[in-house]
Amino acid sequence: MRDRQIKLTQGIDWPIMGLYLALVVIGLMSIFAAEYREGDNVWYNVMHQSTNYARQLLWFGVSLVLATIIWLTDSKFFTATANILYAFGLLLLLLVLAIGTDVKGSHSWLVIGGFRFQPAEFTKLCTNLALAKYLSSLETDFNKLRSRLIAASFALIPAVIIIFQDETGLALVYFSFFLVMYREGLPGALLVIAFSGIILVLSALLVDKNILFIIFSVLAALVIYFNRREIKRSRGRLVLILGIWAFCSLFVMFIVPFAFTKVLKDYQVRRIEVMLGKENDPKATYNTRQSMIAIGSGGFFGKGYLKGTQTRFDFVPEQSTDFIFCTIGEDFGFLGSLIFLGIFVALLLRIIFIAERQRSTFSRVYAYGVASVIFFHLAINIAMTIGLAPVIGIPLPLVSYGGSSLMTFTMMIFIMLRLDADRQMVLR
Repeated sequence: MRDRQIKLTQGIDWPIMGLYLALVVIGLMSIFAAEYREGDNVWYNVMHQSTNYARQLLWFGVSLVLATIIWLTDSKFFTATANILYAFGLLLLLLVLAIGTDVKGSHSWLVIGGFRFQPAEFTKLCTNLALAKYLSSLETDFNKLRSRLIAASFALIPAVIIIFQDETGLALVYFSFFLVMYREGLPGALLVIAFSGIILVLSALLVDKNILFIIFSVLAALVIYFNRREIKRSRGRLVLILGIWAFCSLFVMFIVPFAFTKVLKDYQVRRIEVMLGKENDPKATYNTRQSMIAIGSGGFFGKGYLKGTQTRFDFVPEQSTDFIFCTIGEDFGFLGSLIFLGIFVALLLRIIFIAERQRSTFSRVYAYGVASVIFFHLAINIAMTIGLAPVIGIPLPLVSYGGSSLMTFTMMIFIMLRLDADRQMVLR
């Protein structure tokens, strides 16, 4: 019997297991702290599933069952079914557009047997597997533009569908897969272009477009003047300079305004403008202001577990989901928040360590995908709660309330653990 138990647990990475369980327990404690009121019958709430912490406990049990099934599954199953799962994930996303349910302004939920399920969460797992499958294929030459475009499409296709579900926050998460592609050889110049695009968007929002056009024109004229000798030898350089000038001008004068008037919702535009200081809308800033007050009121050591006033009196909306970090900040203070973030950093570093020790490209790419998605969620969620990013509804991995999110991250982590246990195999 003991030999059988040893065989079942052989190869499991216990540091990852410990960090995973620590974050889930912190999440359960935080959701409980956000909802518990003196006199509540906790046992009754758990038995009747009448609170978020009770439902999260149930989802944790379901997640552990899924984790066990994954751990007992042959690693080759994940390579064999990667593309099928990706197609299934896309089908679920399209199904949401047809028969989905609206929840808090987002048309991104399916109701199955009384339970709500968000396919956009599950499809992150499917996308990660499909991308790992493609990049590990012997036929894939990632140095070629065609292969890079195909790899990018794996992330962009679900992101576009999710945008049509009015779930912009989760759609942005899919761009984290470009970090994986960068690790696998995507040129750094593309990252420079991406950051330049961000700077252009910010410039278009903060500076008058006519002034920007003048600035771009002056810069283009100066570059042409100082490169006049090279331009005489090669007209291609002049075409390149003029092309960049034309693109930047059109981008800030037409593309950004079009996106902000025709693509983004009014509340999304307000949140971005508030973040940039262009608008002072109390309604748009209420959640963030209350979250910052809660975190600040915790001080260095915190008010103590179940003693947070902002939390206990429901000043912060969505404090069990998107703003769960403010509950941790108020109860445990700066020191507790620092330790909490340290657990996440340790998890990310351990995942990267696991990724780098893989023999199989499939396993390495998949592990980096897990790290990238968790990092993106963590960075955006924390920035959102302290006013450094607009509120776009991205949960804190393993901590925020949500069955779809908890199950998806659990499955992602345990598939990685299963692949790592078989790291001596070469999977494709």
